[in-house]
Amino acid sequence: MAEPTTSRLLRKVDGHGGHAPVGYIELFFDLVYVFAITQLSHHLLQHLTWTGAVQTLILFLAVWWAWMYTTWATNWVDPDQPANRLMLGAVMIGSLVMSSTIPHAFGRSGLAFAIAYIAVQAGRSLYVARAMGEWRRPSTSTNLTRITIWFVATAPLWIAGGLAGTAEARALWWGGALAIEYMGPICFFGVPGVGRSTIDDWAIAGGHMAERCALFIIIALGEGVLITGATFGALPITGATIAAFIIAFLGSFAMWWVYFDVGAKRGAAHIEHHDNPGLVGRNAFTYWHIPIVAGIILIAVADELTLAHPLAPVHGDFVLTAAFGMGLFLVGTMNFKRISSGNAGYPLSHLAGLVLVVALALWGWLAHPATLTFYALATAIFAFVALWEWGSYHGGWLEPIERRAPWLGRVLRRYTDWVLARRAR
Repeated sequence: MAEPTTSRLLRKVDGHGGHAPVGYIELFFDLVYVFAITQLSHHLLQHLTWTGAVQTLILFLAVWWAWMYTTWATNWVDPDQPANRLMLGAVMIGSLVMSSTIPHAFGRSGLAFAIAYIAVQAGRSLYVARAMGEWRRPSTSTNLTRITIWFVATAPLWIAGGLAGTAEARALWWGGALAIEYMGPICFFGVPGVGRSTIDDWAIAGGHMAERCALFIIIALGEGVLITGATFGALPITGATIAAFIIAFLGSFAMWWVYFDVGAKRGAAHIEHHDNPGLVGRNAFTYWHIPIVAGIILIAVADELTLAHPLAPVHGDFVLTAAFGMGLFLVGTMNFKRISSGNAGYPLSHLAGLVLVVALALWGWLAHPATLTFYALATAIFAFVALWEWGSYHGGWLEPIERRAPWLGRVLRRYTDWVLARRAR
């Protein structure tokens, strides 16, 4: 492809503070992944066992990887160009096929899922490599070409899994393929005879990456809201179901607060002004958003279970689902915030929240309280983390504590001043 033609396909940003707005076609593209998240949560609900959890994890990692690589692609190519729009439309079709086969991916639809995934990943990467002019001579980069080679290399594993006669064998083939693919960015997509990518190859518009990931968090949280509304609408209106409905919504609202009040804004500012935005995009957004989204999906499953049986004693499956969901969300956000803050330490509010999650899980496992009671305390933990962090950054809680408990106020004031001094360095 000639130079003028390829250059028109690319975004006009330099990757270091440049602005790359999210296009309407990208928002339209995300609708397919709203469906994918719904399919994943329903798959786990119908297979609430250790085997079902592993299968759902494999499917989730494939879905996330397909979406994330498309996000990187649209950071480089201009989605408003007709050729790029057609590419995104083709990726949407492949993603829709992949999403629709999720319920039976470890049954009769395994091969269809595998073929759709390969087509999305290899086909999109191949197109972007051509659009970026990597096939011209001389070319300044072969980053997307190497990425394509990695996806082509794992394709036999996906096909072998799709043809496997048992779900266990399929999980092994697909788990191996994902393990290789997830090592790609860590290994800078090294290919013998071709070389490795460099940080300069990953120059991106940081604000675009931050906004796209924030929108995916909204998608995941929206799935929880949809489940809550749909389940509540199908149930008899009782005091218990009303309470469960309110508690589930408040939990989603608290998770939104934890991520967006500080993390999303600071993360966007950090990657926009970083000297190596591609490295931040890999670490903070590509990898550490995985547990955040996975945690939200698990919490959505717990929402539906709570609404369905609010007064029943909690059982082990529910405790593990809710506790793992809370733990994954807090671990993901605290690592994301540690990277985006530039500090070595983790947010104390999130560490305290994790301790409370462990205590709640042990209590639920041993005492078997009513599901509604357990989930109300789970929501209270998220609210506690959100309010603590809000207070530590905005100072809204220090003055009242200093008035009512001067000794405690002095300790907290010293800690807050120490944290702010470290951030200012």
